[in-house]
Formats: sequence, C-alpha cells, structure tokens
Amino acid sequence: MVSVINTVDTSHEDMIHDAQMDYYGTRLATCSSDRTVKIFDVRNGGQILVADLRGHEGPVWQVAWAHPMYGNILASCSYDRKVIVWKEENGSWDKMYEYTGHESSVNSVCWGPYDFGLILACGSSDGAISLLTFTGEQQWDVKKISNAHTIGCNAVSWAPAVVPGSLVDQPSGQKPNYVKRFVSGGCDNLVKLWNTIASCSQDGRVFIWTCEDPTGNTWTPKLLHKFVDVVWHVSWSITGNILAVSGGDNKVTLWKESMDGQWACISDVSKGQGAVSSITDTQQSEQ
Repeated sequence: MVSVINTVDTSHEDMIHDAQMDYYGTRLATCSSDRTVKIFDVRNGGQILVADLRGHEGPVWQVAWAHPMYGNILASCSYDRKVIVWKEENGSWDKMYEYTGHESSVNSVCWGPYDFGLILACGSSDGAISLLTFTGEQQWDVKKISNAHTIGCNAVSWAPAVVPGSLVDQPSGQKPNYVKRFVSGGCDNLVKLWNTIASCSQDGRVFIWTCEDPTGNTWTPKLLHKFVDVVWHVSWSITGNILAVSGGDNKVTLWKESMDGQWACISDVSKGQGAVSSITDTQQSEQ
C-alpha cells in the first residue's frame, strides 16, 4: 500500500508540469504554466521555498537536476523555445547559461551520466535534439541533430554510462567500457536510440559522428563522402542503420555501414524518377 507522506503547497498560479527531487532527496524543483521554476527544501517533512526562478516567457514543461559533483545545477525548458541552466552560488540561484537554438517549444531536458561531464540533451517540437556540453570558462559546445523526429520530439533520456556486463569480471586496474547513448520519443510514434550522428554541409561533405571513447567527452568525425554539389539533408532510417543523403544534384543516395566499419552507397535515385538504382544492379549492368 502507498500512502502520502507530505503535501507541498507550491503556490504556483497555474498547472504544474513537472516535479523533480535532487540527488539527495532534500530539494524539490517544480515548474508550471505560470512561467516559473521553484525550488523547495523538503528535509524533515518541511517545505521551505529556496528560490523562485523567473526567466522563461511561456509555460515551463520540465526541470532536470545535474549530478551534485558539479554543484547545485538545474535545467529547465519551456514553450518559449529556451533552455535555461540555473546554478546556485553562495545561496543565490542565477542563470548559468541560456540556449535559444530551437525554433519551437522545447519539451524535454535530461542530463547525461556524470562520467561524461555536464552534458544536456534537449528535445523540441521543431523535431531537433540539441546536445549542450559545458567546456569550461562559461563556454558551452552545441551539437544539433536536425529532424530527429519529423513532427516533433517530446522526450529524451540517457542510458547509464557503463555498458551492461562490463563491470563483471573487470580486470584489475582497467576502466569499464563507457558508451554515450540516449533515447528520444517523438510525435512520429517512434522511439530512437542514439550514439551516432550524421551531419552535412554546403561544402558537399557528409560526416558520421560517433561517441564511444573511454572518456565520453569527444565526438569523432568520419568522412562518409565528398559530394560534387551541396548537401542539404541527411536522415536515418527507422532502424537507424541506413542513412539517406540528398543535395543540390537532385539525387538521394542511401548509405549503409559494413561489418568492418566502412560506409558504402547501396542505392541512389534522381529527383522525379520512380525507379531506384541499386549499386549492385549498376555493377552487374556494367559487367
């Protein structure tokens, strides 16, 4: 049987969308359609308002606590398209960082495992996911996965840093295997797992970015191909193992990774044509 042990009167003036306890369970963060974020001290069954944070210009959907090894840090996201990172210094809460890189409501935020440093995943109704990484000296590195979900992204969540089973029979002195992975859910009825990102540019280059280094702090680029024309769009298949690339040459090419880690073009189609020409068929016709 479950029973209520305490009720917190937040004094929010509108609907509450999220409530999150910190790592130690002594502080509670809440957010509301009244555009505010509130932090309460809830030790010993009490409730003391510690901070009333005002910086958003629309309903605040979600809050997320960072690991305490980085201090008292809280992230919030809102309908106003902003993500705000708040930090407590000498008993006072202030903005540490404000991100305005999304074109629509930011619906979800989630901090990655502390093993990777301060890294925040943000999912937005514009269909994109942003990864914000604190690099020190008040600087943040931003990586964006455009069109992660075609109709919008509603949720993001990180997997544990340690690969399942890697702690079992671990050789003495050897670090466990760390993998940077997160999951997202969208309005397209899809849930996607991510540890590989594709990017394209007007210089015609397409890169595959992976993050599987032991420290988890570095995304490693690998050139997929250098196209003769600009590349406007890249998109993963539902299964995540095939990449579609389209550009100024009015062609769409499909790429797949082989067992040895090499990417190969498996088919291409010109805009306006119904037939898809596979690379295998082309090679056979040439023979």
